[in-house]
Formats: sequence, C-alpha cells, structure tokens
Amino acid sequence: MAPFNFTHSDASTFILMGIPGLEAAHIWISIPFFTFYIISLLGNVTLLCVVGKEQTLQKPMYLLLCMLALTDIATPTFVVPKALGIFWFNLKGITVAGCLTQMFFLHTISVMHSSTLVTMAFDRYVAICNPLRYATILSNAQIAKLGLVGFIRAVLFILPLPLLLSQQTFCANRIYPHTQCEYIAMVKMVCGDIRVSRIYGFVLMFVINGFDLTFIALSYGLIIRAVLRISSHKAHQKALNTCTAHICVLLTYYTPTFFSILTHYFGQGIAPYVHIILADLLLLIPPMLNPIIYGVKMKELRDKVVKYTCRSSADTKFTQSSADTRDDISSGLQCPSGNCQIVREYVNQH
Repeated sequence: MAPFNFTHSDASTFILMGIPGLEAAHIWISIPFFTFYIISLLGNVTLLCVVGKEQTLQKPMYLLLCMLALTDIATPTFVVPKALGIFWFNLKGITVAGCLTQMFFLHTISVMHSSTLVTMAFDRYVAICNPLRYATILSNAQIAKLGLVGFIRAVLFILPLPLLLSQQTFCANRIYPHTQCEYIAMVKMVCGDIRVSRIYGFVLMFVINGFDLTFIALSYGLIIRAVLRISSHKAHQKALNTCTAHICVLLTYYTPTFFSILTHYFGQGIAPYVHIILADLLLLIPPMLNPIIYGVKMKELRDKVVKYTCRSSADTKFTQSSADTRDDISSGLQCPSGNCQIVREYVNQH
C-alpha cells in the first residue's frame, strides 16, 4: 500500500519517524500493534462489563482490577492510533503542544498504573495478614479514596515535566525518531540548558519507582512472614495462590520498564529501533496480558466471564430460534376465512 504523505515541517511541528531503519517493514509491524491493541481493548472492556453487571464482584479486589483495566485501556489508546497513522498513512506530523500533551498523559497513566499495583499489594497484605479486619480497612469507599490519591499524586508529579520542556527551545531539526512523544527522547531534542529537566526526570523516576517497589516489597515480606507462621501446607498454598496473579502482573510491568530504562541510559551500542520497539511493547504487552492473567488465575472472575459469555450466546440462539418458530407457525396457520390476519398478528406479538 502506497503511503500518503501528510507530513508538515513548520516550526511548531515535530516529525515522528516511526521506527527508523525499519520503514520498509512498517506495514508488517502495524499488524501486531493493531492485534495487541484490539485484544487489550476486548479483554479490559470485558472485565469492566462483568464486574459492573455482577453484584458479587463489586468488592475491593475487583474494583482495583477495574482501576487497572482503565489504565490498561488508556495507555495504548494514547499511542497506537498515532503509530498506526504513521505506519499506514505516513501521518508523521504532530504539534509541540500535542507532543507535550501525549507525553503528560502517558506518564500520568503510568504513575497511576504503578499506584494501583501498590494498592493491590496492600490489598493482598490485609487479606492474608489481617483477614478479620479486611472489610473495615478496605471498603469500596476506601478504594475510591486511594484511587483518587493515586491520580492526584500522578498529576502533581508529572505536570512539571511538560511545563519545564515547554519553556525550552527545540533544535531546528525537529525529526523525532519514535512512534510516540517519550520524555527521555524529547529532552534530547532541546537545544538549551536541560540540567533542571534531566535532574527532575531522573529524581522522579527513582522516587516513584523506589517508593512503589519498596512498599510492594514490604507488603510481600510481611505476607511471606505471615504465611510461614501457618502450619498447614494447604493453607500455605491457598494464601500464596491469592498473590500469584498480582505477582505475574508486577513482573509483566516492572521487568520491561526497567529493561527499557537501562537500555536508554547504558545501551549506547544498541540500535535505535530496539529502544523504540521496547518502549512500544512496554505500552502494549502488559495491558494485553493483565486481563488474561487475572481471568486464568481467579476462578470467580473466570466463572462469571464464562457465565455472561454463554448467556449472551444462548440468548442469541434462543432469539433466532423463536423468530424461526414464529415464522413457521405464522406461515402454516389454518384459520377461518377472514381471521388469518388477526391470528398472524397475535402470533407475531407473542
């Protein structure tokens, strides 16, 4: 498919190049991008719908899953449509304001995602170490408050990043070798003094990740200590099984995050397209895997998903069967002369 050239080169516009070095493969690269995005949307929207419809699932643990699902929907949505525009139609232009806005929302959602994982670790700690007070400590209202605190924290920490960059002068060459407006790559395009922006970004990364990981590690340390005090092997197994899904989600999020950061700072010999692909996969893979992980590991959620899926399928078949039966009855009616139309209308209404 021949690309359309809708790029712009005025002073207020960046040119997102997609994945430099792999331009010839953009169409093929777009296939997994689009596939991962659709699977992510289907999985997370299904989770939200099932929890919203099923009263028995409207409790803290599943409300946290809904918060995680919302961040998993938002994260790729801020990236994939623009990336597909580059891959399919060569729509490479993006304004400086648009780039800063995308960067702000991407990093805000990322911090919010991390806050949700911390809250989920605390949820598991209370459920295992203090189960009798679980309903008191973590009510639905408390989860809503913690979610609001996490959102406010994300906005307050991330807002200075675009504000600092908006005061800088960008170089004349505004070709941006990426599919998204990433902070680390954007800082490299500034021609002025970037010490404040670099220091703030570096400190922010360690403060947020350091605090969140420390809290998660502390929660699991207390969980392990509580589990080891239990004498029953079956109770050991049951307690640890409640944490398996959360641990898998932690690994799918933090492992590629730190690997991507390390390649940026210490991987000068790595080809640029590797950095770009890693950054994109970081925003695509965890949102796709998270609903699958929780669907597999949590029997109650899995049963409800199957229940609603089967009910939807059964309702569709029943509706079609009823329509066919009604047509057969209507077409084969034997009725007294002059009354056929009345009887057919009655059958159609019932």
